Amino acid sequence: MSSPRAIILAAGRGSRLGSLTEAVPKCLIRAGGRALIEWQLDALRGAGVVDIGVVRGYRSDSVDVAGVTCFENPRWAESNMVRSLMSAAAWLRDAPCIVSYADIIYTSAVVETLKAAAGDLVITYDVNWLDLWRRRFDDPLSDAETFRTSAEGRLLEIGGRPKSLDEVRGQYMGLLKFSPAGWASIERHLAEKSPIEIDRLDMTSLLRQLLANDVPIATAPIAEPWFEIDSARDLAVCEAHLPRR
Repeated sequence: MSSPRAIILAAGRGSRLGSLTEAVPKCLIRAGGRALIEWQLDALRGAGVVDIGVVRGYRSDSVDVAGVTCFENPRWAESNMVRSLMSAAAWLRDAPCIVSYADIIYTSAVVETLKAAAGDLVITYDVNWLDLWRRRFDDPLSDAETFRTSAEGRLLEIGGRPKSLDEVRGQYMGLLKFSPAGWASIERHLAEKSPIEIDRLDMTSLLRQLLANDVPIATAPIAEPWFEIDSARDLAVCEAHLPRR
């Protein structure tokens, strides 16, 4: 079986990082001596994924990466991540694609797990999420979202506000895989939305809507270390635990 393509969603600025993203987009913030997008590219290529696309938006000219295909979301400031994903629809219709947020760091082993997972729509989730969330937040439940799966690994719930840790069986990581059939089911769903509704739609909300419409979503549990960089504190946590390059 050939390796899937990959799409990195790098259109956003990352305004919660303040002055760090005044001159560069979030994907070019440095952690462990390297830009975030370099970590993603290395993890993908290390897992045998060589055909990689990047969706650009904020300060797009600065995202100049050799050996990738660039897509553009010119309306990045008025839209959310689903609109960026739609910018690469031609790839998603054509072949299986791994989709990665641009503000996460993960290993090739995580990509290998996702590649091997069966399903037309698969998302990774961190089974050891609480350790990372305790480093990132004084109160982990202030940011955590509900997450439940069936015994067979099918997603049952995501994205709600938990009242206790019992409602959180993992955390979505921002790393997914779509088959062309899986993407087709999403395009059918989005065809019923207005342009404004699509602009406002983030990925977790899309997943919740798909669940409500009985679209099956498979899950791939991950125990490997990973990081998400949404704030200066996240960056400090990441810097403290990443090897320097």
